[in-house]
Amino acid sequence: MKRISEAEMGGKQAETSNPRDWGSSIWCLLVLVIGALVVTAAALTILKYLHFSKNNEAHPINKKYADALELALQFFDVQKSGKLVDNRIPWRGDSGLQDGSEENLDLSKGMYDAGDAIKFGFPMAFTATVLSWSILEYGDQMNAVKQLGYAYNSLRWITDYLINSHPSENVLYFQVGDPGLDHKCWERPETMTERRPVTQVNTSFPGTEVAAETAAALASASLVFKENDPDYSSSLLTHARQLFTFADTYRASYSISIPQVQGFYNSTGYGDELLWAASWLYHATRDDSYLRYVTELNGQRFANMEITTWFSWDDKLAGTQVLLSRIIFFGAKDMPTVENLDLQMYRKTAELVMCGLLPDSPTATSRRTDGGLIWITEWNPLQHAVASAFLAVLYSDYMLTSQTETLYCSGNSYKPDDLRNFAISQADYVLGENAMKMSYLVGYGSRYPLYVHHRGSSIPVNADTSCQDGFKWLYSDDPNPNIAVGALVGGPSLNDSYSDTRDNVKQSEPSTYNSALLVGLLSGLISTSSVVKSYT
Repeated sequence: MKRISEAEMGGKQAETSNPRDWGSSIWCLLVLVIGALVVTAAALTILKYLHFSKNNEAHPINKKYADALELALQFFDVQKSGKLVDNRIPWRGDSGLQDGSEENLDLSKGMYDAGDAIKFGFPMAFTATVLSWSILEYGDQMNAVKQLGYAYNSLRWITDYLINSHPSENVLYFQVGDPGLDHKCWERPETMTERRPVTQVNTSFPGTEVAAETAAALASASLVFKENDPDYSSSLLTHARQLFTFADTYRASYSISIPQVQGFYNSTGYGDELLWAASWLYHATRDDSYLRYVTELNGQRFANMEITTWFSWDDKLAGTQVLLSRIIFFGAKDMPTVENLDLQMYRKTAELVMCGLLPDSPTATSRRTDGGLIWITEWNPLQHAVASAFLAVLYSDYMLTSQTETLYCSGNSYKPDDLRNFAISQADYVLGENAMKMSYLVGYGSRYPLYVHHRGSSIPVNADTSCQDGFKWLYSDDPNPNIAVGALVGGPSLNDSYSDTRDNVKQSEPSTYNSALLVGLLSGLISTSSVVKSYT
């Protein structure tokens, strides 16, 4: 707006010397201004309404995925340990209330990883990281179908536990329970009586991957709670920083330091967890030292540029590549050249991953069933399919939000919708569009697994069993008396078949990390809206 000088004002006053005329002019001017404001406000309201209506028409809620999401989130309640609050699962009760007491710690919360009653910190932390990522990207869509609160509560149930498991800077308790003792029993968590020892990593027995993954979980969760609970967010971030320093300073695989873990969640290396954790700490802090860590300092050593891998609880490289591509998509303008080039390499590898997933790409992986499901291993095969689909829908939305129109795969061009369609194909397979004509998400559809390998689900609530005599329920011919709502079982064989038997552990055991990946995938498919550009 142009300012009127004192000289100009004097001239105008001289021209309108009659006070009554001057007042009339002001009144007329006010009327005109008010009228203009009213018209503008009305126009903006109409435009806003039209924009909202258009978005609703363009991005309707997909009820199939919304219903599946509601179920998938309930599995976290099935897996909770501790004093249950607002319990949604009628056959679950309090358990593990004394966990950690032998070390004067409260490790009663957290979640059992699968069908047994052990708390394995490595996959539990990964579950929290993926759940945080899902909320950060798709929280609005979760909220639209009234599921965001449940996602928050499940995440916090884990992060409360992770905070308590880190009593000092260089000590992290990563396991509650003895797998050898636990697997000799078949009993409900509510009635278990065997000793539950706790296991830690420290400076004498380091565990880089489990400490780094826990750092990633707490750093990503600090972003989730930053607005609603800043004090809690700050505490999470403090623990994340300390754990990352511990992980990086005392580099050693926990599988080597503590060999007894090799039979359950054996790690194949810790470089990916260090990059993954540093990437999340950069997003949580915007501290350039974490960005330098993943680029010029350690990118060449740990990133395996141009070598594609499969995203899982053990291998975070593909997830790291997609997460760091986010920076290139949305905010690399003022970045130093060296770091920018290294991030471009991460994005290039992420694109190779995406090209491998697209079924008609020249570089498409052949590791699929005839039904089109990504299939990598006979143990828990759905993990890799759902993880791949989750990364694909994320990358699709990064392209869409940044107005990146094309992905090139060996000369062929693809659109964001092509990645999204791949993700849909995997989700639909899980939900029943497969050779077995059954849903692998327990509780979804008219046909789903009835003999889930899960202690609490398989034993009646009123059964009076001890450690050994509970095995009759493992081998019972009757379906599970308690429905493990939202459980995503291991999944089908390479020939698309599935044997619904309780002792078929490879196929019928569910896990929390499978569920976290499925929650992210379904949340991304609820509607076709784009992701937020910045977490901070």
